[in-house]
Amino acid sequence: MKFSQVTKFALAAITGLTIAAGATGAFAQAKPNPNWPKNLTLGTASVGGLYFVYGQVWASLVNEKLGTNISTQQTQGPNQNIILTESKQVDFGMTTMGIALQAWEGKAAWTQGKQYRNIRAMFPMYDTPFHFVTLEKNPVKSVSDLNGKKSGIGPRAGTCGTYFPLMFKALGINTTIQNGQASDMGTGLQDGLIDAFPFCAGVPIPVYSELETTNKVRFFTFSADEIKKLKAAMPELSDSVIPKGTYKSLTEDHKTVGLYNFAIANKDVAEDLVYAVVKAVLENNPQMIKGHAASKETLLANWNRNGFLPFHPGAIRYFKEKGINVPKHLIPPEYKG
Repeated sequence: MKFSQVTKFALAAITGLTIAAGATGAFAQAKPNPNWPKNLTLGTASVGGLYFVYGQVWASLVNEKLGTNISTQQTQGPNQNIILTESKQVDFGMTTMGIALQAWEGKAAWTQGKQYRNIRAMFPMYDTPFHFVTLEKNPVKSVSDLNGKKSGIGPRAGTCGTYFPLMFKALGINTTIQNGQASDMGTGLQDGLIDAFPFCAGVPIPVYSELETTNKVRFFTFSADEIKKLKAAMPELSDSVIPKGTYKSLTEDHKTVGLYNFAIANKDVAEDLVYAVVKAVLENNPQMIKGHAASKETLLANWNRNGFLPFHPGAIRYFKEKGINVPKHLIPPEYKG
């Protein structure tokens, strides 16, 4: 399968998911609250990455359960999702917490000194591990082997596009970086335009799975010493594991580092709407998993993977109903209790 076809197959799968969602479940004929906006928008990411698929999964589920009309908008990923959510160009977005921390503090270069303080966390999504793939015929067998080679790392404004350059710098690796959609990186690897395709997303990454259906590939990861250096340089990184069998060619667990993902909303989105969205997603995990395996981590128990970003009042309302005492530093000033 050529990667020019990935979009068609992804859209076909999503269409099937949406149709199935609309045809099943006790809430298939749900009517939306008349006080909610008739149309809502969720910022996702590029074709070939997981946000593109996962966003469709939870938007379709929420539309089914609540009768809403959430449409997805393809973006460059977490950075742009935060910008669009902050400015109310989209109602909902998705981000890794590392990018969210950069936005909140306004210290990363991409923020241009602006602090993004109108975004609120809704629900935990899944871990984003950083990992690597190349073609088996290529000589690259380790991260250090990327020195002097070409690496395609996905969209410039995504988590991968933001963090991999920092990682390579911390490790003293001089690799030529190329940016673009995940599907383009897959094509570039197949065509010999890049030597490796480092990426980060919930697993399995759709474009990685597509790659190994038509190519002999090799997965590799950071060494223990490299992980230690990365965590010292970027404390927001945490230990992560890509389990063997995630891809057919992955025959052993790969230890790496990762960042957790959260769904976000603008602070001005109605409390009862966010409450209903969070409830629908977290109380229908089996249906979410059918949409994508990464959803197995979309659980209430993972709410505490957010340590700094205030939760939306609607999310706090749901968490309190479930007996969770949200820390004061995660409660926003607009929360009325």
